[in-house]
Amino acid sequence: MTVRPWDVSAPAPDVVFALAEQPAFRPGERVRVATRSPVGHYRVPIYIRGKVGTVEAVVEPSAVDNEQEGFGRNAGAKRHYYRMAFPMTEIWPQYAGSAQDGLRIEVFETWLERVDQ
Repeated sequence: MTVRPWDVSAPAPDVVFALAEQPAFRPGERVRVATRSPVGHYRVPIYIRGKVGTVEAVVEPSAVDNEQEGFGRNAGAKRHYYRMAFPMTEIWPQYAGSAQDGLRIEVFETWLERVDQ
């Protein structure tokens, strides 16, 4: 969790986080978006499923998992959200534009998997 000294909702320095309260991934870490085909509407576009990207940032504060909330299965549980960066050639291998081009997208932690280093 990013602690901002000016944020009155930030935890006290001695707070011990419970399991899953800390983000599972850190900025700079390479992760894969899970390949799933669930029934219904989900916020992860098909074209990034199975693709490997880099965590740019942990989006704070954590947010209600609206995918589960939409099906009435969440009861307000919060999940970590990450800003991910993908090179265009990871998404579209035949991409002929600049090597500097990329896609930035925010993805819930439940869709991300560790990449073996």
